[in-house]
Amino acid sequence: MSTAPQDPTGGGAAPGPPASQPGGRFRSCWSCRLVSGGGLILAGAYVFMAARSVMRRGGPTSMGTVAQITFAASLASWGIVIIADPVGKSQRKDAGTPSA
Repeated sequence: MSTAPQDPTGGGAAPGPPASQPGGRFRSCWSCRLVSGGGLILAGAYVFMAARSVMRRGGPTSMGTVAQITFAASLASWGIVIIADPVGKSQRKDAGTPSA
């Protein structure tokens, strides 16, 4: 006499992305991606300009300045990836299908 456990929320579905797609709501919201990706690109531009201002004043190009420029490039790249949203757009090849 075993019974399945009852859902404590009253049987209603939880409002949120499906379990198979973490962050599914974020991927479908164009304005959310645009705001967050644009913010990361602007943050990268700010960090880059801070590093460039040290070099313009005649300061030496140290490893810290190079690390700042590298970090700025990675921030901007991350913003571009969020805006482009490449996840789920590529076609997966089937393992059973022979490729020509």
